[in-house]
Parts: sequence; structure tokens; C-alpha cells
Amino acid sequence: MLLKLRQKTKGFTLIELMIVVVIIGILAALAIPNFLRYQAKSKQSEAKTNLGAIYVSETAYYGENDTYGALTSLEWAPEGKTRYSYLATPAQTSFTAGADGQIDNDGTMDHWTIDNQKILSNTVNDVIS
Repeated sequence: MLLKLRQKTKGFTLIELMIVVVIIGILAALAIPNFLRYQAKSKQSEAKTNLGAIYVSETAYYGENDTYGALTSLEWAPEGKTRYSYLATPAQTSFTAGADGQIDNDGTMDHWTIDNQKILSNTVNDVIS
């Protein structure tokens, strides 16, 4: 009779379920911070892409006018909703463009720059490596 009772019971014990919950909790504790960091790094690609576009626009403008121009004279504007604000400071023979943005809501602004030599730099990194 005891053999028949064991054959009818199906399912998991409470201990087995608690072990599974603990394992999932440990995996989540390891994975979530990495996911958030990779997500923030992907948001930085907006600044890199748009600063590259500003560089191309400034180079084309310089080729036509023998001087670099402000963003309004380049008729350049980012498309869609942006996380960064953009500024270009042109001179006769050089320019520097910058992008400032808040990408992870921690109070630190992410800051990128590019110049007429196409040197792209992240002077203030808002993403913790």
C-alpha cells in the first residue's frame, strides 16, 4: 500500500523549489549589473555616431568655404529623440564638437568630443567599467 501512495504523488518538494529560487536569485544578482552597464555603453553610441556626422559635415563645409561653421550654418541636426545635446565651436582652421548627456541617471554627465583631426575622446565617462 505504501508503494501505491508514492506512485500517486507528483510534483516538487518545498526544498527543491527554494533551491531553484536561490539559484535564480544568484544568477540575477550577477547578470543585472552587467546588463545595465552594457545598456549604458550602447547609449553612448549615439554620441559617437552623431559626432562622426558632425565631423563629416564640418569637413564638407570647410571644403566649400575654407572655414569651419557652427551647427546652424552646417544645417546639421540630430534625428529623433536624443540623449545628448551637441555643440560645435568652429574656428578658421579647426573645430571642436562636443556631446553632453545623462545616460544612467546618476548625476554625472557623459561628455564626448571630436576635433578636426577626427580625434574622438570621452573626457567624462558616465559608464562605470
